[in-house]
Amino acid sequence: MSTTPTTPTPQNRKRNRLVIGAVTAVTAAALVAGAGYWWQDRDKLSQASAEDCRLAQRIVTEGGEISTGPVPAAERWWREIGAERRAKMKDGYLGAKISRYEGWAVETARKSPEAPSAKDVKNLQEEAQGHCSDAGVTLTMPPLGS
Repeated sequence: MSTTPTTPTPQNRKRNRLVIGAVTAVTAAALVAGAGYWWQDRDKLSQASAEDCRLAQRIVTEGGEISTGPVPAAERWWREIGAERRAKMKDGYLGAKISRYEGWAVETARKSPEAPSAKDVKNLQEEAQGHCSDAGVTLTMPPLGS
């Protein structure tokens, strides 16, 4: 028994085109939505936990005190607090900002020309605070050496 191929009817062609068009539209909409989400999310800062932000504030507070003290104590604090930060802080981006403040505290204690200005500290505070905005913790970084 032989079968002969049937030719599509105009109704079948129209239905096939509608199905293909609908699938294409849904796929395009999903791609546009995904691209829009990526575009908005790409510039967002990582959001640290409240625990990380509280640790950051404690380190900053100690760093402000250390920056006016003797150099050997500042260097010892720097080694110890750096190890604690690396062990406990989960948000590496916030940790990098706090690490910079730690180094600046020691440089200020050493009376180094590499010590930051008050403007540098304020800029760093704004950058670090962006990582803690969802945690509800406000980071304050006093100018070093004051």
